[in-house]
Amino acid sequence: MQDEMAQLLTDLRGAKDFEAAAAATLRRLQAVAQEAVASSRYAARGRVLRGIVHLRPGEAYRSLAALEVGAAEITDASVGTPFFTSATAWRAVVEHRCAVSIDVNVGTVQPHAPNAPVTGDPSLAGFNSHESRQRFLGRHATHVCVLPLRTPGGDIEGMISLEADCLAAMGQDFVWLEAGDRLQLLADVAAPYLARLPQRPVARPEVDEFLPVVGRSMAELLPILRVFALQDETILISGATGAGKSRLARWCHERSNRRGKPFETLDLVTVPEDLQMAELFGWKKGAFTGAVRDAPGSVARAEGGTLFIDEIDKLSLKAQAGLLHLLESRSYRPLGEGTGERQADVRFIIGTNADLHAEVRAGRFREDLYYRVNVLPVRMPALQERQDEIPLWAQYMVNRRHRERSPDGHARLMKEAERLLVGSPWPGNLRQLDNIVRRAYTLAMVEHADASGELVLHEKHVARALDYEQAPGARPLPEALRAAAQAFVAEARRRNAPLDLDLADAFRGMVLGLAIRQVGRDEGFKLLGRESLVKNRNHHKALKRELEKVDSLYKALGEEGSPFSDLLSEVEAI
Repeated sequence: MQDEMAQLLTDLRGAKDFEAAAAATLRRLQAVAQEAVASSRYAARGRVLRGIVHLRPGEAYRSLAALEVGAAEITDASVGTPFFTSATAWRAVVEHRCAVSIDVNVGTVQPHAPNAPVTGDPSLAGFNSHESRQRFLGRHATHVCVLPLRTPGGDIEGMISLEADCLAAMGQDFVWLEAGDRLQLLADVAAPYLARLPQRPVARPEVDEFLPVVGRSMAELLPILRVFALQDETILISGATGAGKSRLARWCHERSNRRGKPFETLDLVTVPEDLQMAELFGWKKGAFTGAVRDAPGSVARAEGGTLFIDEIDKLSLKAQAGLLHLLESRSYRPLGEGTGERQADVRFIIGTNADLHAEVRAGRFREDLYYRVNVLPVRMPALQERQDEIPLWAQYMVNRRHRERSPDGHARLMKEAERLLVGSPWPGNLRQLDNIVRRAYTLAMVEHADASGELVLHEKHVARALDYEQAPGARPLPEALRAAAQAFVAEARRRNAPLDLDLADAFRGMVLGLAIRQVGRDEGFKLLGRESLVKNRNHHKALKRELEKVDSLYKALGEEGSPFSDLLSEVEAI
Protein backbone atom coordinates (compact mmCIF):
# COMPACT_ATOMS: atom_id res chain seq x y z
CA MET A 1 0.00 0.00 0.00
CA GLN A 2 2.87 2.37 0.75
CA ASP A 3 4.24 1.80 -2.75
CA GLU A 4 0.82 2.58 -4.26
CA MET A 5 0.55 5.83 -2.31
CA ALA A 6 4.11 6.84 -3.14
CA GLN A 7 3.56 6.27 -6.85
CA LEU A 8 0.28 8.16 -6.82
CA LEU A 9 1.85 11.09 -4.96
CA THR A 10 4.69 11.20 -7.48
CA ASP A 11 2.20 11.32 -10.35
CA LEU A 12 0.04 13.95 -8.63
CA ARG A 13 2.98 16.22 -7.90
CA GLY A 14 3.84 16.15 -11.58
CA ALA A 15 0.29 16.93 -12.67
CA LYS A 16 -0.20 20.42 -14.09
CA ASP A 17 -3.98 20.36 -14.31
CA PHE A 18 -7.12 18.62 -13.05
CA GLU A 19 -7.29 16.27 -16.02
CA ALA A 20 -3.75 14.96 -15.47
CA ALA A 21 -4.42 14.44 -11.75
CA ALA A 22 -7.72 12.67 -12.53
CA ALA A 23 -5.99 10.31 -14.97
CA ALA A 24 -3.28 9.42 -12.44
CA THR A 25 -5.85 8.83 -9.70
CA LEU A 26 -8.19 6.71 -11.78
CA ARG A 27 -5.40 4.49 -13.10
CA ARG A 28 -4.24 3.74 -9.57
CA LEU A 29 -7.77 3.10 -8.28
CA GLN A 30 -8.59 0.85 -11.22
CA ALA A 31 -5.42 -1.17 -10.60
CA VAL A 32 -6.41 -1.75 -6.97
CA ALA A 33 -9.99 -2.67 -7.96
CA GLN A 34 -8.83 -5.06 -10.69
CA GLU A 35 -6.45 -6.72 -8.25
CA ALA A 36 -9.32 -7.18 -5.79
CA VAL A 37 -11.52 -8.74 -8.49
CA ALA A 38 -8.69 -11.05 -9.65
CA SER A 39 -8.20 -12.42 -6.12
CA SER A 40 -11.93 -12.87 -5.44
CA ARG A 41 -14.37 -15.65 -6.31
CA TYR A 42 -15.57 -13.45 -9.18
CA ALA A 43 -12.20 -13.45 -10.95
CA ALA A 44 -13.51 -15.17 -14.08
CA ARG A 45 -16.88 -13.44 -14.09
CA GLY A 46 -16.26 -9.84 -13.08
CA ARG A 47 -14.43 -6.90 -14.62
CA VAL A 48 -13.78 -3.28 -13.76
CA LEU A 49 -15.12 -1.01 -16.50
CA ARG A 50 -14.30 2.61 -15.82
CA GLY A 51 -13.80 5.34 -13.27
CA ILE A 52 -15.21 8.87 -13.23
CA VAL A 53 -14.11 11.87 -11.19
CA HIS A 54 -17.00 14.20 -10.33
CA LEU A 55 -15.71 17.49 -8.92
CA ARG A 56 -18.60 19.47 -7.45
CA PRO A 57 -17.50 21.89 -4.71
CA GLY A 58 -20.22 24.00 -3.16
CA GLU A 59 -23.03 21.82 -4.54
CA ALA A 60 -22.26 22.62 -8.20
CA TYR A 61 -20.31 20.68 -10.80
CA ARG A 62 -16.98 22.16 -11.82
CA SER A 63 -15.27 19.30 -13.68
CA LEU A 64 -15.84 15.78 -14.99
CA ALA A 65 -13.25 13.30 -16.22
CA ALA A 66 -13.57 9.60 -17.08
CA LEU A 67 -11.10 6.82 -17.78
CA GLU A 68 -12.13 3.54 -19.37
CA VAL A 69 -10.05 0.54 -18.26
CA GLY A 70 -7.33 0.02 -20.84
CA ALA A 71 -7.73 3.48 -22.39
CA ALA A 72 -4.56 5.46 -23.01
CA GLU A 73 -6.10 8.87 -22.42
CA ILE A 74 -8.68 10.32 -20.12
CA THR A 75 -12.05 11.31 -21.53
CA ASP A 76 -13.07 14.81 -20.51
CA ALA A 77 -16.51 16.32 -20.72
CA SER A 78 -15.75 18.32 -23.85
CA VAL A 79 -16.05 15.34 -26.19
CA GLY A 80 -19.66 14.67 -25.23
CA THR A 81 -19.20 11.21 -23.73
CA PRO A 82 -22.47 10.12 -22.06
CA PHE A 83 -21.29 10.34 -18.46
CA PHE A 84 -23.89 9.18 -16.02
CA THR A 85 -24.14 10.88 -12.64
CA SER A 86 -26.22 9.51 -9.79
CA ALA A 87 -28.07 11.70 -7.32
CA THR A 88 -28.36 8.65 -5.07
CA ALA A 89 -24.60 8.21 -4.94
CA TRP A 90 -23.98 11.86 -4.12
CA ARG A 91 -26.65 11.99 -1.41
CA ALA A 92 -25.37 8.77 0.14
CA VAL A 93 -21.73 9.87 0.42
CA VAL A 94 -22.76 13.27 1.78
CA GLU A 95 -25.11 11.79 4.37
CA HIS A 96 -22.80 8.98 5.51
CA ARG A 97 -19.51 10.83 4.81
CA CYS A 98 -17.94 7.59 3.61
CA ALA A 99 -17.75 5.36 0.55
CA VAL A 100 -20.85 3.45 -0.56
CA SER A 101 -21.44 0.36 -2.70
CA ILE A 102 -24.41 0.20 -5.06
CA ASP A 103 -25.90 -3.03 -6.39
CA VAL A 104 -27.66 -1.72 -9.50
CA ASN A 105 -29.92 -4.71 -10.21
CA VAL A 106 -31.15 -5.01 -6.64
CA GLY A 107 -31.21 -1.24 -6.06
CA THR A 108 -29.43 -1.30 -2.68
CA VAL A 109 -26.91 1.13 -1.21
CA GLN A 110 -24.34 -0.12 1.33
CA PRO A 111 -22.37 2.55 3.24
CA HIS A 112 -18.79 1.53 4.11
CA ALA A 113 -19.20 2.30 7.79
CA PRO A 114 -19.39 0.05 10.87
CA ASN A 115 -22.91 -1.24 11.53
CA ALA A 116 -24.33 0.81 8.67
CA PRO A 117 -27.47 -0.86 7.29
CA VAL A 118 -27.97 -1.75 3.66
CA THR A 119 -30.74 0.44 2.33
CA GLY A 120 -33.02 0.34 -0.63
CA ASP A 121 -34.79 3.49 0.58
CA PRO A 122 -36.70 4.91 -2.41
CA SER A 123 -36.27 8.40 -0.94
CA LEU A 124 -32.65 8.25 -2.13
CA ALA A 125 -33.48 10.24 -5.20
CA GLY A 126 -32.58 9.43 -8.76
CA PHE A 127 -31.42 5.80 -8.50
CA ASN A 128 -34.45 3.67 -7.77
CA SER A 129 -36.17 5.10 -10.82
CA HIS A 130 -36.36 2.77 -13.81
CA GLU A 131 -34.56 5.34 -15.98
CA SER A 132 -31.52 5.58 -13.70
CA ARG A 133 -31.17 1.81 -13.40
CA GLN A 134 -31.40 1.39 -17.16
CA ARG A 135 -28.70 3.99 -17.74
CA PHE A 136 -26.28 2.12 -15.47
CA LEU A 137 -27.13 -1.24 -17.01
CA GLY A 138 -26.84 0.25 -20.47
CA ARG A 139 -23.21 0.92 -19.60
CA HIS A 140 -22.96 -2.73 -18.36
CA ALA A 141 -22.42 -1.43 -14.82
CA THR A 142 -23.97 -3.82 -12.29
CA HIS A 143 -21.93 -2.71 -9.26
CA VAL A 144 -20.69 0.78 -8.42
CA CYS A 145 -18.34 1.98 -5.70
CA VAL A 146 -18.56 5.68 -4.85
CA LEU A 147 -15.69 7.32 -2.94
CA PRO A 148 -16.08 10.81 -1.44
CA LEU A 149 -13.40 13.37 -2.27
CA ARG A 150 -12.67 14.76 1.19
CA THR A 151 -10.49 17.83 1.65
CA PRO A 152 -8.11 18.06 4.65
CA GLY A 153 -10.72 20.18 6.43
CA GLY A 154 -13.31 17.42 6.06
CA ASP A 155 -15.48 19.02 3.36
CA ILE A 156 -16.73 16.76 0.58
CA GLU A 157 -16.05 18.47 -2.75
CA GLY A 158 -16.83 15.64 -5.10
CA MET A 159 -16.77 11.90 -5.60
CA ILE A 160 -15.11 9.18 -7.63
CA SER A 161 -17.30 6.42 -9.04
CA LEU A 162 -15.86 3.06 -10.08
CA GLU A 163 -18.11 0.88 -12.23
CA ALA A 164 -17.85 -2.90 -12.62
CA ASP A 165 -19.73 -5.63 -14.47
CA CYS A 166 -20.47 -8.80 -12.51
CA LEU A 167 -23.93 -10.32 -12.84
CA ALA A 168 -22.80 -13.27 -10.72
CA ALA A 169 -22.54 -10.95 -7.69
CA MET A 170 -26.11 -9.67 -7.94
CA GLY A 171 -27.56 -9.45 -4.43
CA GLN A 172 -24.22 -10.44 -2.86
CA ASP A 173 -21.16 -8.64 -1.56
CA PHE A 174 -18.87 -7.64 -4.38
CA VAL A 175 -15.22 -6.61 -3.84
CA TRP A 176 -15.91 -2.99 -2.90
CA LEU A 177 -16.11 -3.51 0.87
CA GLU A 178 -12.97 -5.64 0.94
CA ALA A 179 -10.96 -3.13 -1.09
CA GLY A 180 -12.75 -0.09 0.30
CA ASP A 181 -10.09 1.09 2.76
CA ARG A 182 -7.32 1.00 0.16
CA LEU A 183 -9.47 2.77 -2.40
CA GLN A 184 -10.58 5.48 0.02
CA LEU A 185 -7.03 6.12 1.21
CA LEU A 186 -5.89 6.73 -2.37
CA ALA A 187 -8.89 8.99 -2.97
CA ASP A 188 -8.03 10.99 0.17
CA VAL A 189 -4.47 11.43 -1.08
CA ALA A 190 -5.70 12.67 -4.45
CA ALA A 191 -8.54 14.91 -3.23
CA PRO A 192 -6.50 18.11 -2.55
CA TYR A 193 -4.89 17.92 -5.99
CA LEU A 194 -8.17 17.28 -7.79
CA ALA A 195 -9.88 20.12 -5.94
CA ARG A 196 -7.16 22.74 -6.37
CA LEU A 197 -5.49 22.14 -9.73
CA PRO A 198 -6.80 24.28 -12.61
CA GLN A 199 -8.70 22.81 -15.50
CA ARG A 200 -6.89 22.23 -18.76
CA PRO A 201 -7.50 25.23 -21.06
CA VAL A 202 -10.45 24.59 -23.34
CA ALA A 203 -10.81 25.73 -26.91
CA ARG A 204 -13.00 28.81 -27.19
CA PRO A 205 -16.43 27.40 -28.03
CA GLU A 206 -18.46 28.60 -30.97
CA VAL A 207 -21.13 31.15 -30.15
CA ASP A 208 -24.68 31.02 -31.48
CA GLU A 209 -28.01 32.80 -31.17
CA PHE A 210 -28.74 31.14 -27.83
CA LEU A 211 -25.40 32.01 -26.23
CA PRO A 212 -23.88 34.76 -28.38
CA VAL A 213 -21.11 35.61 -25.90
CA VAL A 214 -18.82 33.13 -24.16
CA GLY A 215 -16.00 34.31 -21.91
CA ARG A 216 -13.34 32.43 -20.02
CA SER A 217 -15.53 31.37 -17.08
CA MET A 218 -18.37 30.16 -19.27
CA ALA A 219 -15.94 28.38 -21.63
CA GLU A 220 -14.91 26.18 -18.68
CA LEU A 221 -18.54 25.45 -17.78
CA LEU A 222 -19.92 24.65 -21.23
CA PRO A 223 -18.16 21.27 -21.73
CA ILE A 224 -19.93 19.94 -18.63
CA LEU A 225 -23.23 21.40 -19.78
CA ARG A 226 -22.86 19.71 -23.16
CA VAL A 227 -22.71 16.38 -21.32
CA PHE A 228 -25.64 17.28 -19.07
CA ALA A 229 -27.72 18.48 -22.03
CA LEU A 230 -27.57 15.02 -23.63
CA GLN A 231 -28.99 13.34 -20.53
CA ASP A 232 -32.63 13.47 -19.54
CA GLU A 233 -31.92 14.02 -15.85
CA THR A 234 -32.90 17.30 -14.20
CA ILE A 235 -30.40 20.16 -14.46
CA LEU A 236 -30.31 22.67 -11.61
CA ILE A 237 -28.89 26.07 -12.62
CA SER A 238 -28.17 28.36 -9.69
CA GLY A 239 -27.06 31.94 -10.04
CA ALA A 240 -27.98 35.55 -9.41
CA THR A 241 -31.13 37.06 -10.86
CA GLY A 242 -30.47 38.40 -14.35
CA ALA A 243 -27.27 36.39 -14.87
CA GLY A 244 -28.71 34.53 -17.85
CA LYS A 245 -30.10 31.26 -16.44
CA SER A 246 -33.03 31.13 -18.86
CA ARG A 247 -30.72 31.70 -21.83
CA LEU A 248 -28.46 28.89 -20.60
CA ALA A 249 -31.48 26.59 -20.14
CA ARG A 250 -32.51 27.22 -23.75
CA TRP A 251 -28.92 26.54 -24.85
CA CYS A 252 -29.07 23.14 -23.10
CA HIS A 253 -32.41 22.35 -24.74
CA GLU A 254 -31.04 23.12 -28.19
CA ARG A 255 -28.14 20.70 -27.58
CA SER A 256 -30.30 17.93 -26.19
CA ASN A 257 -32.05 15.08 -27.94
CA ARG A 258 -35.24 17.13 -27.54
CA ARG A 259 -34.17 20.02 -29.77
CA GLY A 260 -36.90 20.95 -32.19
CA LYS A 261 -39.51 20.09 -29.56
CA PRO A 262 -41.25 22.66 -27.30
CA PHE A 263 -39.27 24.75 -24.82
CA GLU A 264 -41.48 26.23 -22.10
CA THR A 265 -40.55 28.64 -19.33
CA LEU A 266 -42.44 29.01 -16.04
CA ASP A 267 -41.15 31.93 -13.97
CA LEU A 268 -42.60 31.43 -10.51
CA VAL A 269 -41.93 35.04 -9.51
CA THR A 270 -44.81 36.01 -11.78
CA VAL A 271 -47.26 33.36 -10.51
CA PRO A 272 -49.28 33.81 -7.26
CA GLU A 273 -49.01 30.84 -4.89
CA ASP A 274 -52.68 29.88 -5.27
CA LEU A 275 -52.25 29.57 -9.06
CA GLN A 276 -48.98 27.65 -9.13
CA MET A 277 -50.58 24.20 -9.36
CA ALA A 278 -52.87 25.43 -12.14
CA GLU A 279 -49.97 26.95 -14.10
CA LEU A 280 -47.99 23.74 -13.78
CA PHE A 281 -50.67 21.14 -14.50
CA GLY A 282 -53.46 23.04 -16.23
CA TRP A 283 -57.15 22.87 -15.38
CA LYS A 284 -60.54 21.71 -16.54
CA LYS A 285 -63.46 24.03 -17.07
CA GLY A 286 -65.12 24.81 -13.73
CA ALA A 287 -62.16 23.68 -11.62
CA PHE A 288 -62.16 27.06 -9.86
CA THR A 289 -63.76 30.49 -10.15
CA GLY A 290 -62.71 31.97 -13.47
CA ALA A 291 -61.92 28.63 -15.13
CA VAL A 292 -64.33 29.16 -18.01
CA ARG A 293 -62.58 26.72 -20.34
CA ASP A 294 -60.05 23.90 -20.30
CA ALA A 295 -56.46 25.13 -20.29
CA PRO A 296 -53.19 23.19 -20.60
CA GLY A 297 -50.48 23.86 -18.06
CA SER A 298 -46.74 24.31 -18.58
CA VAL A 299 -46.15 20.55 -18.38
CA ALA A 300 -48.61 19.81 -21.18
CA ARG A 301 -47.28 22.64 -23.36
CA ALA A 302 -43.73 21.26 -22.94
CA GLU A 303 -44.74 17.70 -23.89
CA GLY A 304 -41.87 16.00 -25.69
CA GLY A 305 -39.56 18.90 -24.94
CA THR A 306 -38.14 20.85 -22.01
CA LEU A 307 -39.74 22.78 -19.16
CA PHE A 308 -37.60 25.43 -17.48
CA ILE A 309 -38.97 26.30 -14.03
CA ASP A 310 -37.25 29.45 -12.78
CA GLU A 311 -37.05 30.65 -9.16
CA ILE A 312 -38.02 27.22 -7.83
CA ASP A 313 -37.58 28.51 -4.26
CA LYS A 314 -40.82 30.51 -4.75
CA LEU A 315 -42.83 27.29 -5.13
CA SER A 316 -45.35 26.77 -2.31
CA LEU A 317 -45.13 23.63 -0.17
CA LYS A 318 -48.38 22.37 -1.70
CA ALA A 319 -47.07 22.84 -5.23
CA GLN A 320 -43.74 21.29 -4.19
CA ALA A 321 -45.60 18.09 -3.32
CA GLY A 322 -47.23 18.10 -6.75
CA LEU A 323 -43.92 18.66 -8.54
CA LEU A 324 -42.27 15.89 -6.51
CA HIS A 325 -44.99 13.46 -7.57
CA LEU A 326 -44.49 14.50 -11.19
CA LEU A 327 -40.71 14.00 -11.04
CA GLU A 328 -41.02 10.60 -9.35
CA SER A 329 -43.88 9.11 -11.36
CA ARG A 330 -43.71 11.20 -14.56
CA SER A 331 -47.47 11.60 -14.26
CA TYR A 332 -49.86 14.38 -13.22
CA ARG A 333 -53.50 15.33 -13.08
CA PRO A 334 -54.89 18.71 -14.24
CA LEU A 335 -57.00 20.56 -11.67
CA GLY A 336 -60.62 19.45 -11.83
CA GLU A 337 -59.96 16.26 -13.78
CA GLY A 338 -61.82 13.40 -12.15
CA THR A 339 -59.85 10.17 -12.33
CA GLY A 340 -56.67 8.88 -13.89
CA GLU A 341 -53.41 10.63 -14.56
CA ARG A 342 -51.66 11.82 -17.68
CA GLN A 343 -48.14 10.77 -18.52
CA ALA A 344 -45.52 13.49 -18.95
CA ASP A 345 -42.67 13.14 -21.42
CA VAL A 346 -40.80 16.25 -20.30
CA ARG A 347 -37.21 17.10 -19.42
CA PHE A 348 -36.87 19.54 -16.51
CA ILE A 349 -34.36 22.34 -16.04
CA ILE A 350 -34.65 24.21 -12.75
CA GLY A 351 -33.38 27.71 -11.95
CA THR A 352 -32.85 29.43 -8.60
CA ASN A 353 -30.99 32.34 -7.09
CA ALA A 354 -31.43 30.94 -3.58
CA ASP A 355 -29.41 28.50 -1.50
CA LEU A 356 -31.84 25.59 -1.69
CA HIS A 357 -29.97 23.62 0.96
CA ALA A 358 -30.46 26.53 3.36
CA GLU A 359 -34.13 26.65 2.36
CA VAL A 360 -34.41 22.96 3.29
CA ARG A 361 -32.88 23.61 6.71
CA ALA A 362 -35.30 26.50 7.23
CA GLY A 363 -38.27 24.23 6.41
CA ARG A 364 -39.30 26.22 3.33
CA PHE A 365 -38.25 23.61 0.77
CA ARG A 366 -38.89 19.89 0.87
CA GLU A 367 -35.76 17.81 1.34
CA ASP A 368 -36.98 15.02 -0.93
CA LEU A 369 -37.70 17.52 -3.71
CA TYR A 370 -34.29 19.10 -3.19
CA TYR A 371 -32.58 15.79 -3.96
CA ARG A 372 -34.86 15.26 -6.94
CA VAL A 373 -33.87 18.56 -8.58
CA ASN A 374 -30.24 18.56 -7.44
CA VAL A 375 -29.18 15.81 -9.87
CA LEU A 376 -26.99 17.79 -12.28
CA PRO A 377 -26.23 21.07 -10.48
CA VAL A 378 -24.26 23.89 -12.11
CA ARG A 379 -23.61 27.45 -10.98
CA MET A 380 -24.02 30.34 -13.40
CA PRO A 381 -21.31 32.91 -12.54
CA ALA A 382 -22.51 36.44 -11.91
CA LEU A 383 -21.60 39.02 -14.55
CA GLN A 384 -19.05 40.55 -12.18
CA GLU A 385 -17.19 37.22 -12.32
CA ARG A 386 -17.26 37.32 -16.14
CA GLN A 387 -15.79 40.76 -16.72
CA ASP A 388 -14.18 39.67 -19.99
CA GLU A 389 -17.73 39.22 -21.33
CA ILE A 390 -18.99 42.72 -20.48
CA PRO A 391 -17.71 44.52 -23.64
CA LEU A 392 -18.88 41.63 -25.83
CA TRP A 393 -22.35 41.56 -24.31
CA ALA A 394 -22.61 45.34 -24.53
CA GLN A 395 -21.67 45.27 -28.22
CA TYR A 396 -24.15 42.48 -28.88
CA MET A 397 -26.92 44.37 -27.07
CA VAL A 398 -26.33 47.68 -28.83
CA ASN A 399 -26.23 45.99 -32.24
CA ARG A 400 -29.44 44.10 -31.48
CA ARG A 401 -31.11 47.37 -30.45
CA HIS A 402 -29.85 49.19 -33.54
CA ARG A 403 -31.02 46.47 -35.94
CA GLU A 404 -34.54 46.89 -34.57
CA ARG A 405 -34.48 50.51 -35.80
CA SER A 406 -32.22 50.20 -38.82
CA PRO A 407 -31.75 46.67 -40.20
CA ASP A 408 -28.93 47.82 -42.49
CA GLY A 409 -27.22 50.06 -39.95
CA HIS A 410 -24.32 49.38 -37.62
CA ALA A 411 -23.63 50.51 -34.07
CA ARG A 412 -20.51 50.21 -31.96
CA LEU A 413 -19.06 51.25 -28.63
CA MET A 414 -15.81 53.16 -28.30
CA LYS A 415 -13.09 51.45 -26.27
CA GLU A 416 -13.38 54.11 -23.57
CA ALA A 417 -17.09 53.36 -23.24
CA GLU A 418 -16.35 49.64 -22.92
CA ARG A 419 -13.74 50.28 -20.21
CA LEU A 420 -16.24 52.35 -18.26
CA LEU A 421 -18.71 49.46 -18.35
CA VAL A 422 -16.05 46.96 -17.25
CA GLY A 423 -15.13 49.15 -14.29
CA SER A 424 -18.73 49.42 -13.05
CA PRO A 425 -20.49 47.06 -10.62
CA TRP A 426 -23.32 44.94 -12.00
CA PRO A 427 -25.57 43.72 -9.18
CA GLY A 428 -28.37 43.37 -11.73
CA ASN A 429 -26.16 41.31 -14.05
CA LEU A 430 -27.05 41.04 -17.77
CA ARG A 431 -30.49 42.49 -17.20
CA GLN A 432 -29.00 45.65 -15.71
CA LEU A 433 -26.34 45.86 -18.42
CA ASP A 434 -29.03 45.66 -21.09
CA ASN A 435 -30.91 48.54 -19.45
CA ILE A 436 -27.77 50.68 -19.35
CA VAL A 437 -26.92 49.92 -22.97
CA ARG A 438 -30.46 50.77 -24.09
CA ARG A 439 -30.25 54.07 -22.19
CA ALA A 440 -26.84 54.92 -23.64
CA TYR A 441 -28.13 54.00 -27.11
CA THR A 442 -31.06 56.40 -26.73
CA LEU A 443 -28.73 59.20 -25.61
CA ALA A 444 -26.53 58.60 -28.65
CA MET A 445 -29.57 58.60 -30.94
CA VAL A 446 -30.58 62.03 -29.65
CA GLU A 447 -27.35 63.39 -31.16
CA HIS A 448 -27.70 61.46 -34.41
CA ALA A 449 -30.98 61.93 -36.20
CA ASP A 450 -29.90 59.65 -39.04
CA ALA A 451 -29.75 56.07 -37.76
CA SER A 452 -29.19 54.52 -41.16
CA GLY A 453 -25.39 54.78 -41.01
CA GLU A 454 -22.98 53.91 -38.24
CA LEU A 455 -23.96 54.92 -34.73
CA VAL A 456 -21.13 55.35 -32.23
CA LEU A 457 -21.67 55.21 -28.46
CA HIS A 458 -19.03 57.30 -26.74
CA GLU A 459 -17.85 57.26 -23.15
CA LYS A 460 -20.05 60.27 -22.32
CA HIS A 461 -23.18 58.37 -23.38
CA VAL A 462 -22.37 55.42 -21.11
CA ALA A 463 -21.36 57.75 -18.26
CA ARG A 464 -24.70 59.57 -18.43
CA ALA A 465 -26.57 56.27 -18.63
CA LEU A 466 -24.77 55.07 -15.51
CA ASP A 467 -25.53 58.36 -13.73
CA TYR A 468 -29.25 57.66 -14.11
CA GLU A 469 -28.64 54.35 -12.32
CA GLN A 470 -27.69 56.24 -9.15
CA ALA A 471 -31.29 57.24 -8.54
CA PRO A 472 -32.80 57.91 -5.09
CA GLY A 473 -33.07 54.64 -3.24
CA ALA A 474 -29.77 53.31 -4.59
CA ARG A 475 -27.41 51.61 -2.15
CA PRO A 476 -25.95 54.19 0.32
CA LEU A 477 -22.19 54.71 0.12
CA PRO A 478 -21.43 53.17 3.57
CA GLU A 479 -23.36 50.04 2.59
CA ALA A 480 -21.57 49.84 -0.76
CA LEU A 481 -18.19 50.21 0.96
CA ARG A 482 -19.09 47.46 3.39
CA ALA A 483 -20.05 45.20 0.48
CA ALA A 484 -16.70 45.93 -1.19
CA ALA A 485 -14.87 45.06 2.03
CA GLN A 486 -16.83 41.81 2.32
CA ALA A 487 -15.92 40.94 -1.27
CA PHE A 488 -12.23 41.53 -0.51
CA VAL A 489 -12.33 39.25 2.53
CA ALA A 490 -14.36 36.62 0.64
CA GLU A 491 -11.73 36.55 -2.11
CA ALA A 492 -8.96 36.04 0.44
CA ARG A 493 -10.86 33.13 2.01
CA ARG A 494 -11.65 31.58 -1.38
CA ARG A 495 -7.96 31.60 -2.33
CA ASN A 496 -6.91 29.88 0.93
CA ALA A 497 -3.90 32.22 0.86
CA PRO A 498 -3.19 35.72 2.19
CA LEU A 499 -4.43 38.63 0.10
CA ASP A 500 -2.22 41.56 1.13
CA LEU A 501 -4.23 44.27 2.89
CA ASP A 502 -2.18 46.93 1.10
CA LEU A 503 -3.96 45.89 -2.10
CA ALA A 504 -7.12 47.43 -0.67
CA ASP A 505 -5.46 50.81 -1.33
CA ALA A 506 -6.40 50.20 -4.96
CA PHE A 507 -9.86 51.52 -4.09
CA ARG A 508 -8.53 55.10 -4.23
CA GLY A 509 -7.20 54.51 -7.72
CA MET A 510 -10.48 52.96 -8.87
CA VAL A 511 -12.46 55.96 -7.59
CA LEU A 512 -10.05 58.35 -9.31
CA GLY A 513 -10.04 56.32 -12.51
CA LEU A 514 -13.85 56.23 -12.71
CA ALA A 515 -14.07 59.98 -12.05
CA ILE A 516 -11.60 60.67 -14.88
CA ARG A 517 -13.53 58.37 -17.19
CA GLN A 518 -16.71 60.33 -16.55
CA VAL A 519 -15.62 63.98 -16.39
CA GLY A 520 -12.02 64.13 -17.63
CA ARG A 521 -8.63 64.19 -15.93
CA ASP A 522 -8.46 67.70 -14.47
CA GLU A 523 -12.15 67.78 -13.58
CA GLY A 524 -11.86 64.36 -11.97
CA PHE A 525 -9.18 65.59 -9.55
CA LYS A 526 -11.25 68.69 -8.78
CA LEU A 527 -14.37 66.59 -8.23
CA LEU A 528 -12.52 64.58 -5.58
CA GLY A 529 -11.04 67.57 -3.73
CA ARG A 530 -7.56 67.50 -5.24
CA GLU A 531 -7.68 70.78 -7.15
CA SER A 532 -4.36 71.84 -5.59
CA LEU A 533 -2.58 68.97 -7.34
CA VAL A 534 -3.93 70.23 -10.67
CA LYS A 535 -2.80 73.79 -9.96
CA ASN A 536 0.69 72.62 -9.02
CA ARG A 537 0.78 70.21 -12.00
CA ASN A 538 1.48 67.30 -9.63
CA HIS A 539 -1.64 65.37 -10.52
CA HIS A 540 0.11 63.22 -13.16
CA LYS A 541 2.42 61.66 -10.57
CA ALA A 542 -0.47 61.14 -8.15
CA LEU A 543 -2.56 59.51 -10.87
CA LYS A 544 0.30 57.18 -11.84
CA ARG A 545 0.79 56.16 -8.21
CA GLU A 546 -2.89 55.40 -7.64
CA LEU A 547 -3.41 53.55 -10.92
CA GLU A 548 -0.36 51.37 -10.25
CA LYS A 549 -2.10 50.19 -7.09
CA VAL A 550 -5.15 49.19 -9.14
CA ASP A 551 -2.89 47.35 -11.58
CA SER A 552 -1.22 45.48 -8.70
CA LEU A 553 -4.58 44.37 -7.34
CA TYR A 554 -5.73 43.00 -10.69
CA LYS A 555 -2.45 41.17 -11.20
CA ALA A 556 -2.71 39.64 -7.71
CA LEU A 557 -6.17 38.37 -8.69
CA GLY A 558 -4.79 36.76 -11.83
CA GLU A 559 -6.31 39.27 -14.25
CA GLU A 560 -4.44 40.32 -17.38
CA GLY A 561 -4.80 44.03 -16.66
CA SER A 562 -6.92 46.61 -14.87
CA PRO A 563 -9.78 48.53 -16.51
CA PHE A 564 -7.57 51.63 -16.34
CA SER A 565 -4.53 50.22 -18.13
CA ASP A 566 -4.92 52.77 -20.91
CA LEU A 567 -4.92 55.67 -18.44
CA LEU A 568 -1.80 54.27 -16.79
CA SER A 569 -0.04 53.98 -20.16
CA GLU A 570 -0.97 57.55 -21.03
CA VAL A 571 0.34 59.00 -17.77
CA GLU A 572 3.53 56.95 -17.99
CA ALA A 573 4.18 58.49 -21.39
CA ILE A 574 3.99 62.04 -20.01
